[in-house]
Amino acid sequence: MKTVLVTGADGMLGQDLVHRLRKTCYRLVPSTIKSMDITVPAQVKKTLYSLRPDVVIHTAAYTAVDKAETEQDLCMAVNYEGTRNISQACREIGAELIFLSTDYVFDGTKKSPYVETDPPHPLNVYGQSKYLGEQAVISLVERYKICRTSWLIGLHGIQGPSFLEKIFQAAREKKTLRVVSDQIGRPTFTFDLALMLERFISLQEYGVFHVANSGSCSWYELAKTALEMKGDRDVEILPLPSKDYQCAAKRPLNSILDSPRLLQLGIPLLRPWQNGLKDYLSRRKRMKKKS
Repeated sequence: MKTVLVTGADGMLGQDLVHRLRKTCYRLVPSTIKSMDITVPAQVKKTLYSLRPDVVIHTAAYTAVDKAETEQDLCMAVNYEGTRNISQACREIGAELIFLSTDYVFDGTKKSPYVETDPPHPLNVYGQSKYLGEQAVISLVERYKICRTSWLIGLHGIQGPSFLEKIFQAAREKKTLRVVSDQIGRPTFTFDLALMLERFISLQEYGVFHVANSGSCSWYELAKTALEMKGDRDVEILPLPSKDYQCAAKRPLNSILDSPRLLQLGIPLLRPWQNGLKDYLSRRKRMKKKS
């Protein structure tokens, strides 16, 4: 029986992943900052040496993209140094490492979707920190899978509301919303990504993989579709160019991730984002009924 350690188990992705893995035959060990602070090398080493996991799925991360511009040290401490600490311990005990990275390692200037072999060139501190994390994994771990994903959306977690929940909240307070329309990507739902990560545990292939829900859209199209599916048709939603959106961190205009490696291995891609969105809204409704 493989032992699988999940960092960031209380995060948006971590909670769905833990829920998924509890249904498998793996010995699951969820980890949060309360049990292991990844920025403290001694804690990481003690935990991994004690548990001796076969696989570590490293989802713990600093994800506040705009705050990272002014909290650079904290962002780097978590996403780079924390990942380096995990990588070093995995190397020492011979564990496999699955590391969650991001579309923001790219600058968005490519005219077609990004593939795994495209050279990263991040635009912001968050993207830089995740790219440095990737480099730490590659340099230290023998058996690794770097899983780049994009526009992560989930119902759980401690990081605060996801993009969709912010849209729904704004729609309750305003009659007109303006949403960025010239940034294009692939929304990815945490419960769908968790399925792929479960599959990665037994996959005997290593390196960099792109994993996102199929299809692409802008943030504007995602918000408009979500409000329509939810039934909020009284809210007017207008397109907003990036140049008119005030934020601290620069974002890539094109962050569509293609997955040729998955296709080459015969692994089915994640379902279309519209299907994931429909599922998200159904799960959300069930959660609200229970609360």
